[in-house]
Amino acid sequence: MCRFPEGEDTVSSTSAQNTTRRAVLQGGLAVAATATGVLAGTPANAAGSTTGSPAGGPAIRPFRVSIPGTQLTALRHRIGSTRWPSRELVADRSQGVQLAANQALAKYWANRYDWRRFEAKLNALPQFQTEIDGVDIHFVHVRSKHKNALPLIMTHGWPGSIVELLETIGPLTDPTAHGGKASDAFHLVLPSVPGFGFSGRPTQTGWGAARVANAWIELMNRLGYPRWVAQGGDVGAAVTDTLGRLTPTGLAGIHLNLLVTALAGLIGPTGTDEEKAALAGLTTFKNTGSGYIAEQGTRPETIGYALSDSPAALAAWMLDHDTDSYTKISGTFLGAPPAGNLTRDHVLDNISLYWLTGTGVSAARIYWESNQPRPGTGGAPPAVKVPVGFSAFPGELFVAPESWVEQAYPSLNYYNKPARGGHFAAWEEPDLFANEVRAAFRYLR
Repeated sequence: MCRFPEGEDTVSSTSAQNTTRRAVLQGGLAVAATATGVLAGTPANAAGSTTGSPAGGPAIRPFRVSIPGTQLTALRHRIGSTRWPSRELVADRSQGVQLAANQALAKYWANRYDWRRFEAKLNALPQFQTEIDGVDIHFVHVRSKHKNALPLIMTHGWPGSIVELLETIGPLTDPTAHGGKASDAFHLVLPSVPGFGFSGRPTQTGWGAARVANAWIELMNRLGYPRWVAQGGDVGAAVTDTLGRLTPTGLAGIHLNLLVTALAGLIGPTGTDEEKAALAGLTTFKNTGSGYIAEQGTRPETIGYALSDSPAALAAWMLDHDTDSYTKISGTFLGAPPAGNLTRDHVLDNISLYWLTGTGVSAARIYWESNQPRPGTGGAPPAVKVPVGFSAFPGELFVAPESWVEQAYPSLNYYNKPARGGHFAAWEEPDLFANEVRAAFRYLR
C-alpha cells in the first residue's frame, strides 16, 4: 500500500591538515529509549542553539583515509590466530552465530578481501571533517548537478556505518542516471555518528540522540542549507525522530524505515492480521533476538574487550543482529548468491571499518547512553510536527502497520511497503530504497 498526500593507535586516517581525531560526541538509540526519554539531555533552548557558525568559526576540512599496511598485515595475522569455540549444538542460529559461517567469513577476510579497494572508493568521494561541539565529525557531502536539488542528511545505524548508505549516493544525487527524474535529486550529506568510523570517539558520557541531532542541525547550517530533510533507520531512526521533535528551523520533513516508538514500547492497535503479525515479530525479536541490546545497553565495556582484540569476535557480534540479515549474510559467505547488495566484500567493508578505526566499543556505547536517565525529561516528548514518510520493508525486525506509524506520527504523509529489503534496506536494495526516499519527499519539492 502506498499513501500520498494530495498534489588513537588503531586509527590512521588523515585529514588534509593532519588534524587530530578528538572524541566527545555520543549518539543515542531508540531501541533502548523510552518515549519520555527520546529528547534526553536536550537543553530547553536546544533547537535554537545550533545556528550557523560565525565568521572565523570551525572550518570544514577535506578528509582522506590512509590505513598503514602494517595494520592490514596485523589484521590478517589476528584472523589467522583465532582460537575458535566449539561448534553450536543446534542446526539454526538459536545459540548464536554459527561456527561454519564465521569461519567462512574469516577465511575470505584473511585471504581474499581487499581493503585498498574500499579505501580508494571512499577517497573518490568528497569527504570532510568539521568540529562541532568539541568533536570532529566525519561526513561525505555529494552535491547534485541538478537544479533545485533538495538537501538530505541520512544517518546510519548499528552495526552499520556510512558503508550501508554509499550505494544510494548515485540514485539520490543523480536520479536521471538511475531511472528517476531530475526533479527527484538530492544534495546528500552522510555523517558518521560520533563513536563510529572516522568521527571522534566519545571521551565523556551524555551524548544521546538529542545531542547528535543538534550536531546534525549545526552541520546543515554550516553547509549553508536553509531548508532540508532527514532520513534514518536503526540508530539513524532515533536521531531522525529526535530531529522531528526538535523541529529546527529549516527541517522540512523526515523519512524513517524503523518504527522506534514501537521498540520503545508504544504499540499500536492489534486487531487486524497485519497488526497481530507485527506484534508477533516484535515480541519474537525482544524475546530471542535482542541479547546484544541488553549487553551493550548495560555493559558495553565488557564486550568491548572482545570487539577490540579479536576480528572474529567483532564479526560475529556484528552478524548477530537480526534473523533476516544474518540469514542473508551468513548464506553469502557459505556460498549462496548475495541478497541484493549484501555481498561478501560490502559486508567486510563495514566490519573492517570498525576494526581499523578501533570503534567497536565506542559504537556499542550508544545503547548504554540510551539507558541513562536524564534530568528534566519527565512527561511525554514533544510531537513530531513536520511531515513524516515511512517505508516498512518486509525483512525488518517487524513490519510496522500503517496504523502504528500513524499513531506514532500523526503528521504521516507517506507510507509504503516495498517488495524487498530488510533492516539494512539502503545497503541491501539501494535503488529500491532511493525510490522510497524520492517518493516520501516528492511532495515537499
